[in-house]
This record gives sequence, structure tokens and C-alpha cells, in this order.
Amino acid sequence: MCVGCVDCLSPRKSLKGGWLNSRSEIDMENSSTQCDQNRRSFLKLSGLLGLGAAAAALLPAEGAEAFLFNSNEYKVVKTGLAMGTFVTMTAIHSSKDEAEEAIGLAFNEINRLSSLLTHFDASSPVGILNGQGKLEQPPRELMELMVRSLYYYRQTGGAFDITVKPVMDLYQSSFAAGHRPDEKEIAAVLDCIGMEHVRFQKQTIEFAGNNMAVTLDGIAKGYIVDRASDVLTAHGLSSHMINAGGDIRASGSAAGGRAWTVAVQDPKKTKQYPDIITLQGGAVATSGNYEVYFDNEKIFHHIIDSHTGLSPQLSTSVTIIAPTVMDADALSTSVFVLEPEAGVQFINSHHDCECFIIAKDGAITRSNGWKV
Repeated sequence: MCVGCVDCLSPRKSLKGGWLNSRSEIDMENSSTQCDQNRRSFLKLSGLLGLGAAAAALLPAEGAEAFLFNSNEYKVVKTGLAMGTFVTMTAIHSSKDEAEEAIGLAFNEINRLSSLLTHFDASSPVGILNGQGKLEQPPRELMELMVRSLYYYRQTGGAFDITVKPVMDLYQSSFAAGHRPDEKEIAAVLDCIGMEHVRFQKQTIEFAGNNMAVTLDGIAKGYIVDRASDVLTAHGLSSHMINAGGDIRASGSAAGGRAWTVAVQDPKKTKQYPDIITLQGGAVATSGNYEVYFDNEKIFHHIIDSHTGLSPQLSTSVTIIAPTVMDADALSTSVFVLEPEAGVQFINSHHDCECFIIAKDGAITRSNGWKV
């Protein structure tokens, strides 16, 4: 949603069907292609941006495109809908057929994990946990994410909290009914919030309180992108980029040995990019109050402070560079909740991560190691 591959922002001669290879959200929103219309319909069906259960079924991945750069290097690109957004995989490889096969397997892995980790499907493991307050024999992937979420909850003093789903549900139901949630309604829901109320046993996840529910939207998409990247690497595609609606994982080099180039999107959605990032490995993710919001003033949006039940107001965009997309995903949400000053201090204490924050007034704050 918030970052895109600059290598592909310029027009190309071979465009087949609109969205291709990590185009920016800005370009996508201004596009009138059939693919864009399908996206809008898809998002309406899948609800809030996140792990939409119907992602794979609604619009399957398009056929891959391949571009021969020299006698032994193909750039293979494939785009499809998954997790409530467009996912584009780009690989640089000597064999077009091998690259296409590996990309297909990576999309299969995305679809498999999405079905496990979505909260939109009541029959998924997360859906069962939310519905019954207890899940026995949880899938390994879900347990890994729950434990990692608990780690970030503790590291950030509760700024990252997957148990805020009841607050999000309150926002959604209140605005659907035509009114804002009031202080009493929010206070009542806050009794259900807090990772300290989630109990982990050897083969069981259980909520200690009533009316609890979790959403993994702030971490699962990054985890899934990382796993898809692992599939590509395991099948010999050491140079690739995956862009899942702005959650980006890069490995190796782009075509011609160049670094992968990523643009940070302007929250005002102009075509002026606040910064450009080059990557030859690692991940980028952005959280912004303009992604999913419930009121025109964006006072109530999908990022929620679990201490107050309100959406933070000082930042409009937080971009994180980290070793994995899972970490970048979780940290971008955490820093948004912590707000600029405390957020930068937190990232400065992590030597392998950097942040770029755009405040509500447009001021930009960077961590110490962010390259200007």
C-alpha cells in the first residue's frame, strides 16, 4: 500500500492487464484498468485490508511475464490477488520456466498460509480461537506468530497488541450504525484487551477473558511474504523481490546486478516520493493512517493504541527497514503507536532496523542509520 518498486513505476511497452510488478498504490488508484476495478470489488468483498479469506478464489494470479535482458538472464514477473491486496513477485533467473514454476509454488504457499491465519473465516484456526476462546493443536505457523506477537508486545510495552480486534470491531459497527464510538463503549471493550490475557500451553492457545479476539493483520502478511521468499530461494531464485501491497522482501540483485529500488509513498498520495530506498536484501513495510480508516478526518483508523482504545494521531506514515518483513510489519505498527519521538528512540536501540516517520504536520523524522 505504501511503498513500491521504483524500477517499475515508469511506463513499459509490454503491459497486459494493468497492475504489474510492484507499481505504487498511487498509480493503482489513478488507474482505470479492469484490474483496478477488480481490486476495488475485491476489497469490498474481503472487508478490511488484511488476510481476506477469499483472496485466492476471487482472482487467481495472472500469467507470468518474462523479459530477456541478456543471453542468460530473464526477469520473470507474476501478479495475483492474495491477503486482500495485490502480490507481485519478480525474479531474476537464467531459466524462464524454472522461475515461473518456483513463483507458482510461492503463490501456493501464500494461499496455504492465508487460509490458516485469516480471521475473516470462522472455520480457520484463528477464527476458531476467536469464536471459542480456545484452540487445541494449533498449527505450527500460528503458534510461531502468536509467540512472536507476544515478544513484540513485551518489547514495545504493549504498543504492538494483536488483541485489539474487539476495538476494531467496535469502530466498524459504530460507524456502520452512523455514529462514533463514545468513551464508555471504548472503555468497556478495553477490558478485553491485552496479550497478558492470552495463555500458551504446549498444545493449546486460550483466552483468559471473555469476548477476546485477535487479529494478525499487523504481522501475518509479513510472515507470509517471508515464507514465500523462502520458497523462491529454496528453488534457486536467489535474486527476487516480493511486494504484497507495500510489504516488500528483497533478495539478491535486480536485473543487470542493480540493487532493488523502493519508493516511500507520500501519505497525501501525490506523485512526489518522500524518499527512495535501495535494497540487496532485507525487508520494508509501512503503516499509515490513510490505509484503512473509518471517518473522513482519520481520527479512527485501523492502527489502535491498546492502552487507550484510540488511534494515534501524531504520525501519518511509518516506514521500517528490517531483516524480515514480519519484523518490519510489526515494528511499523509499533512505532506508529509509540509516536515519533519514542518510536525513533526504540528503533535506534535495534541495530538491524531503521525507520522513516512522516508526522501529521509533514515533518520527517529518521532513525540514526537511515541513509539520506
